[in-house]
Amino acid sequence: MTENEKTIEALLTAVQSNTLSVASAMKQLKQYNDIGFAKVDLHRKHRQGFPEVIFGEGKTAQQITDIIQTLLSNKEIILVTRIDADKANHVLNHYPRLEYYEQAKVLTTPIASIPKSTYKAAIICAGTSDLPIAEEAALTAQVMGTEIERVYDVGVSGIHRLFDHIETIRNCKVSIVIAGMEGALSSVISGLVDHPVYAVPTSIGYGANLNGITTLLAMINSCAPGTSVLNIDNGFGGGYNAAMLIHMLEQEQQTEESLW
Repeated sequence: MTENEKTIEALLTAVQSNTLSVASAMKQLKQYNDIGFAKVDLHRKHRQGFPEVIFGEGKTAQQITDIIQTLLSNKEIILVTRIDADKANHVLNHYPRLEYYEQAKVLTTPIASIPKSTYKAAIICAGTSDLPIAEEAALTAQVMGTEIERVYDVGVSGIHRLFDHIETIRNCKVSIVIAGMEGALSSVISGLVDHPVYAVPTSIGYGANLNGITTLLAMINSCAPGTSVLNIDNGFGGGYNAAMLIHMLEQEQQTEESLW
């Protein structure tokens, strides 16, 4: 039985036993809330395992605040990506318990309040210029409950720095590799570990980098198996995918433990 089916069964049982009104059950079964400019998805957690994530670019500060209000009324975890400091400050005036990370342009539910996974994901960054994307990936994974290891500034131009951390990386269950320029770091990592690697190309580099297109094509053409490539500067996608994988491993572990 899926989590969604369990939720529906629990609601129907509560209605049957008169501990929950039909109106309250209908409210909980409502799939989205239409607030005029947006239809906020209230069932995404049941379908995908995590609530709707708010993309901050192109939205006004008040629109973001109104969407957060809707999600919080449904007791959801909050994750806003690509939100600048001015918009974030507007939101924090209404919801001061949320946390803003300026480098990553991410606004979240307090990270410390979220239970952490047993398994870990490695967030590996080639250079300091790639840190905003690396932190977007790291914070996305963390707010989704994934324990992480940060391994930063270990690009191939000084590859000896990487080898000082290779056992830490190998002890993780998935790696997210963030790199610009020619993007070689993801191929190097994939050739050294026995777990999946999510490669995130960044738009960091000189002219022929073509704002990340060169990096993207290089990562796609990697000769090292086990690499999956995200879109340019998509740290969020890398963190989300890694967290989903860790969540699957945790569920399998819980199932095995319950059998014993």
